Amino acid sequence: MLRAAWRALSSTRTPARARAPVLGLPSGGCARLPSDLLGLPSTPRGLILHATREYAIQKQVQPSQEDDPPPSTLLRDYQNIPGIDKVDDVVKRLLSLEMANKKEKLKIKQEQLMNKITANPEDTRSLEARIIALTVKIHSYEEHMQKHRKDKAHKRYLLMSLDQRKRMLKNLRETNYDVFEKTCKELGIEYTFTPLYNRKAHRRLVAKRALCFQV
Repeated sequence: MLRAAWRALSSTRTPARARAPVLGLPSGGCARLPSDLLGLPSTPRGLILHATREYAIQKQVQPSQEDDPPPSTLLRDYQNIPGIDKVDDVVKRLLSLEMANKKEKLKIKQEQLMNKITANPEDTRSLEARIIALTVKIHSYEEHMQKHRKDKAHKRYLLMSLDQRKRMLKNLRETNYDVFEKTCKELGIEYTFTPLYNRKAHRRLVAKRALCFQV
């Protein structure tokens, strides 16, 4: 009996406690208790935090450069073998690009770009050929950095490759502008000029130059 009476009293006190006025609120407002004290279902806090974190780190994923060649493409070492068309399908799959590692896939991608851009695909020492090789390597580094954002070594390799490619593009632009335009168009590169560097002439720099002129 005592327990039943105590439960009835506690059930009647809960709404009154929720509507109790609090001093300091404008126009005699009432403060509400948390939902867990009122017996209402509450939203899990971890779910909200997880959703906000996933939204914060979400970035635009670039298309993979390895998916351009079809997976059924045979590797270069097995393309010119006589009678390769009569081989079993399982053997063809083992010798195709589907079972190849990343290095071989990038090599096939580089060969396709060489055939599309350069006049002589066998010449790998020309400027446009070296730019193609660097571009394929840069795309590989970018895909790696999307998966491993804290890899400082690959980030350094990426920045060094970008600087090296920009120097090569500048040299190609000065020597052969038509090939430069074709290379940038096929590779999707937007060439930007290096801004002029203006160094402020401090008094120490002026004095040092004057001393060098005197000596």
